Amino acid sequence: MEIEGRLADGTMARVRLAGELITAVTPAPGTSTGSASGTGPDGPPWLLPGLIDLQVNGYRGIDVNAVDADPDTVHALVRAQWEQGVTTMLPTVITAPAARMLAAVRAIAAARAGDPHTRHSVPGIHLEGPYLSADDGPRGAHDHAHIRPPDIDELGRWRDAAGDALLLVTLAPETPGAINFIRAATTMGVVVAIGHTAASPDQIHAAAAAGARLSTHLGNGAHPVLPRHPNYIWAQLADTRLAASFVADGHHLPVDTFLAMLRAKGAASSVLVSDSVTLAGYPAGEYSTPVGSSVTLHPDGRLTLTGSPLLAGSTASQADCLAWAVGAAGLDVATAATLVSGNPARLIGLPQRGTLEPGRTADLVLLSADLRHVLATVVRGELVYEAATNTQAPVPPPSTGGNHT
Repeated sequence: MEIEGRLADGTMARVRLAGELITAVTPAPGTSTGSASGTGPDGPPWLLPGLIDLQVNGYRGIDVNAVDADPDTVHALVRAQWEQGVTTMLPTVITAPAARMLAAVRAIAAARAGDPHTRHSVPGIHLEGPYLSADDGPRGAHDHAHIRPPDIDELGRWRDAAGDALLLVTLAPETPGAINFIRAATTMGVVVAIGHTAASPDQIHAAAAAGARLSTHLGNGAHPVLPRHPNYIWAQLADTRLAASFVADGHHLPVDTFLAMLRAKGAASSVLVSDSVTLAGYPAGEYSTPVGSSVTLHPDGRLTLTGSPLLAGSTASQADCLAWAVGAAGLDVATAATLVSGNPARLIGLPQRGTLEPGRTADLVLLSADLRHVLATVVRGELVYEAATNTQAPVPPPSTGGNHT
């Protein structure tokens, strides 16, 4: 298979695939922009590495946090994400009763075991909670009733249930026992992130010293009003041991804030995440969901706890975040592509993904010239979605069967 398009640096190229790998990237005839910033409505499509999203709660009616979530839920979520150009994702399990979180981990693990396509697209699981700040603001949409201190035994149960899936755990480092938990988790190969925290700067730096590697959706899950200095946002921006994720949906961070944080942290240490939830793609209205319970989806796409300005996740896809980062925040496509592919691949230890180079895994996305539409998605060298028919390309069904819409 060969695919032609405009690479992130603006040059036209032909990418040749054989089996699951990229075998060659060669110049192709066509109009090269000579720039990675041209995203007008006309022009050749962008050919980029498959998008990688480390924070996906749900999408378009599918939710891994639902009480009845099962392996078919995960298969359906993977295929819905292919339509958004996402070839690698971490289903995100939020704060809930211990038994329910464990059941979600088991469902994701069973989905990975039952289907090689799901296994590839879901290399791991993000557990966002339950070891978070109980304060209003930092707690965000997480259920106060199920916030609890870090528990290494619970982590062990997650690890056993997950099998060989990567685990990413977001916690608040000021919670009792958090630093010892971070050390133990890091020893087990778990990636630990700081988030939904009211920690002091000293506690932030102690967490990084213990092995924490990421700040989850930095600038969100925070008090509405903070001291000018010191505070936990400055501390996370300053600590070079921490990478940072940002929700680039136009609601979680204003453009100025996003750009200032990105420049402070550095593009090489930053990733974009969608933080998408089940209401992505739904019309405005009042809803009840596992993430936030009673929520309001506003006409502009902003999702809040009902009667509150606090956000309850995002209704954007990772492709939407990429388009916003370029179109609204003014990033060049090469930088934005690194934030949604190369950097997250490196952060979670997937060296074969995130770039278009010979010998790398053939995960690709073809986007319209204005970055607003996914035209095609390729996973492990297979065309799994093509917008021309607005359908998924033929892919063997998961062995567990079932159907979710």
